[in-house]
Amino acid sequence: MRIVSGIQPTGNLHLGNYLGAIRNWVRMQDEHANGECLFFLADLHAISMPHVPTDLAANTREMVAALVACGIDPDRSTLFNQAQVPQHSEMQWLLNGTARMGWLNRMTQWKDKAGKNREGQSVALFTYPVLQAADVLIYQATHVPVGEDQKQHLELARDIAQKFNNDFCAEDAPLFTLPEPIIPPDAARIMSLRDGSAKMSKSDPSDMSRINLTDDADTIMQKVKKAKTDPEPLPGDAKDLEGRPEAANLVGIYAVMAGLSVADVLAQYGGEGFGKFKPALGELLVEKLAPINDRFVHLRADRDALDAILRKGAEKARAMAATTLAATYAALGLVKD
Repeated sequence: MRIVSGIQPTGNLHLGNYLGAIRNWVRMQDEHANGECLFFLADLHAISMPHVPTDLAANTREMVAALVACGIDPDRSTLFNQAQVPQHSEMQWLLNGTARMGWLNRMTQWKDKAGKNREGQSVALFTYPVLQAADVLIYQATHVPVGEDQKQHLELARDIAQKFNNDFCAEDAPLFTLPEPIIPPDAARIMSLRDGSAKMSKSDPSDMSRINLTDDADTIMQKVKKAKTDPEPLPGDAKDLEGRPEAANLVGIYAVMAGLSVADVLAQYGGEGFGKFKPALGELLVEKLAPINDRFVHLRADRDALDAILRKGAEKARAMAATTLAATYAALGLVKD
């Protein structure tokens, strides 16, 4: 079993990243000790949108510190950034001959990110789903953790792999493994503290909308206390949270962080107002996130150690990618010494 997943280094990790993805990465690392987990910083994907080069470099190192602080162990998982593994870019170009314009035109995220100004977007934004396919196919990934918003991209990777196998490989000797999705049953969907109908996001202009893993205890308490709510007390039954997105979000965060069900949380706090619930939630978040924050602050200050982690992971990733890349060149009839 080989698991591959990536995250863009576009700024600090927040609670939504941790509960929705990173915590599950750590769990996979622990549960699949006999398999292989590759986790990468998708810095090549980041250049598909306007960016500041110095910020990208700093964010990449900061993201490494955050992932290790959350529990990713570079000795048990392969942790690297794409830019140090040129096989990703090579494989994308080779797969561009198999991917189809119509497939990419149907990608929902392309439509959302490009908006009405499609002609003004970078080619990289249009073709980055092919790079995503290369990211997993180059390592013969068997499984890829995906959220609902990434299922379409994994389906595209499978389509590309299947068409390549059909076009260039013997029927009994396909080159690419078709990766299966891993959708954790308890993947948490964490919403904005300012708008319960919108996902918690790094791109939200308001820092008060999210709990950053870099926030100190006072900042976490302040953000929770100022989180948007409604005037009604918490209900005793989960079904009564329907139509109350902000209340449902805060209760859901408490449940996930405490390892409880929503029903358990409401059994404890049903009938109480947010004046009592918010401080309890804030204290729980501080308790759970403080060790991550402490380790992050220590790691972030050691640039040499972070670069060493990336070099070690990239060296291993390059070796793992070499065989599949060579086989892809050969299948396409390309002469490469």
